[in-house]
Amino acid sequence: MANGIYRIGIVGASSLVGKELSDELGESVLGASDFVLLDEDEAAGKITATGDEASFIQRLEASSFDRMDFVFFASSAEVTKKYWQDARRAGASIIDLTYALEGEKDVRTRAPWVAEALAAKAASNGAELDLNTPAVVAAHPAALMLALVAARLRSKLPLKSVAATVLEPASENGRLAMDELHQQTVNLLSFQTLPKEEYDAQVAFNLLPSLGEAAKVKLTVAEKRIRDEYAEFSAGALPPLALQLVQAPVFHGYAMSVLVEVAQSATTEQIEAALAGEHVDVVSGESDPPSNLSAAGQEDIMVRVSEDVGSEGVSRFWLWIAADNLKLAALNAIACAGELRRLRPLGKVQ
Repeated sequence: MANGIYRIGIVGASSLVGKELSDELGESVLGASDFVLLDEDEAAGKITATGDEASFIQRLEASSFDRMDFVFFASSAEVTKKYWQDARRAGASIIDLTYALEGEKDVRTRAPWVAEALAAKAASNGAELDLNTPAVVAAHPAALMLALVAARLRSKLPLKSVAATVLEPASENGRLAMDELHQQTVNLLSFQTLPKEEYDAQVAFNLLPSLGEAAKVKLTVAEKRIRDEYAEFSAGALPPLALQLVQAPVFHGYAMSVLVEVAQSATTEQIEAALAGEHVDVVSGESDPPSNLSAAGQEDIMVRVSEDVGSEGVSRFWLWIAADNLKLAALNAIACAGELRRLRPLGKVQ
């Protein structure tokens, strides 16, 4: 970094989340940085956009990380595992959006917005980042959504329980999963055989709590990741999460139905007031409900509140929540970079 300008690498610049990350970085506080777009051979040489500027995607090599200040890994877990130590040796701060570095020594999963909502950074991962932190894993979007909403409620009301059914979009598992859902939809309408390499099941026009044994999309792994991250972020400050993840026949955007219970009588207005704030858009009951479509392109998590009819003293409420999963992942990764930025020595030329 020289003269306040960072050199930032995006590995997997042609992936769905990589393209979203490129756009958001261009509009962020890091927007004046020098961006280097990196990808594997098949994507190298393509032209893409970073903010308002066109950029070439360069071929990814071990030497690609020279003089990098930050490296975002947004390709595949295999690519991250192959190259992250090269980025580390080059002195770069690493943000992993592929979850490949979960479990690596001193690597922590981060959700800065949740830490802020819990009013204690130590509540996220149980420890502050320090100069020995080699990399961070950006939180799963659904875990971030659930933990942020629960943290907001807990700050104003005695939160007793949280139970959620989360609808998983195809884009959360990359372009191949998106393509297979599209092809299944086309083939069903023309009475042709369905491709099942990614899901090993029919996901078009269908809702599934589990996929085929040969599926490349691991729904059970994602469900465990969401549950574990929620528990890690809360550090005992939030009630345990009861969770079911369902594969939905949609291309983009999370939607979830969440039942929360507070340990006292409350009104819908009180729940809405507790939730309102930065990163959360509370939608009134008089407006159209949030959806994965209305959330597309939006930076905020959209929430609609309704009473659980029949609950005694009105202590249980339904939350209908929607968010753009790719944008949320990108914004959280940039927030993670903001944390790491504070650890980098000022004036150091990499």
